Amino acid sequence: MSLLDVQGLRIAFAGQEVVHGVDFRIEPGEKLALVGESGSGKTVTALSLLGLVQGAQCSGQARFESPGASLDLLHAKPEALRAVRGQDIAMIFQEPMTALNPVLTVGEQIAEVLQLKTGLTARQAAQAAAGLLADTGIQEPERRARAYPHQLSGGQRQRAMIAMALACRPKLLLADEPTTALDVTVRKQILDLLGDLQKKHGMAVLLITHDLNLVRQFADRVAVMENGYLVEQGGGGVGFFRARAPLHPAPAGQQTGAQGGTGPRRGADGAGHPGLARELPRTATRHPGVVQQRRVCGGGFSHPGGGGRPNPGRGRRVRLGQVLAGAGCLGFAALQG
Repeated sequence: MSLLDVQGLRIAFAGQEVVHGVDFRIEPGEKLALVGESGSGKTVTALSLLGLVQGAQCSGQARFESPGASLDLLHAKPEALRAVRGQDIAMIFQEPMTALNPVLTVGEQIAEVLQLKTGLTARQAAQAAAGLLADTGIQEPERRARAYPHQLSGGQRQRAMIAMALACRPKLLLADEPTTALDVTVRKQILDLLGDLQKKHGMAVLLITHDLNLVRQFADRVAVMENGYLVEQGGGGVGFFRARAPLHPAPAGQQTGAQGGTGPRRGADGAGHPGLARELPRTATRHPGVVQQRRVCGGGFSHPGGGGRPNPGRGRRVRLGQVLAGAGCLGFAALQG
């Protein structure tokens, strides 16, 4: 039985639907990445599961099954949902500086969760808070527990958010862009930390992101959203992006052109760069964006034998799910179309 089974999730604001019939599931201990461009509906989908979207009209079903809880998150009573939040399902928010209370120390905020959810005394909760900070790799955890959020670096605040989320050993962790505001080095550290803690506690993780490098390294499965539709699901890691057989491979020496036609394939000998378009299999075709085409940049580079003349590339149109090889084209072609 799945830990979380979402069926036909629809979300609307003032009668305007923004998420359209989303279906996905998460197994116990699984890492699922929900990816897509900004505004595609990733965050509002996750927040709606915990009833954290004010003014949202949600329909469908989100069945959560665990030894400590069994309920439909979308139709649960407020008191039942409050019992699940933080205890069985926890969330790491996108920006810790706005998610943390600026007038309470980090240790007090973590201890508050422990007192409310586990019944620990104030002294016991304070000691446990320092231990949770130590588990996330923060140096001098006792001193950092007495610090206010503005006194910590971005990476330390994010680790404090992780410590708070994991205080009650949840079965499911919702991580909303947990590394967006961090530099590359700290981003890798946070990702490794989440992976280590996930294995240690055996929890499932729903990672919300548009960073494809994180997805390759972290996820077991990937679900792609665009314009409120779930347009594709598949295995995660490198395999989702690389180990897919082309559906319509172009003939040798040619590549897909702007309107689906073919043209000469430029070689890598100074006359351009090699490129070959291929399409990824799709699991949903009801979304009109699956067949729409958008222009993407062909990349800019210099001809090796052309005296350093810039070659801005040429605009090409690719369909949603298509990966266009070549300089400047890998980016979000697979997600944004």
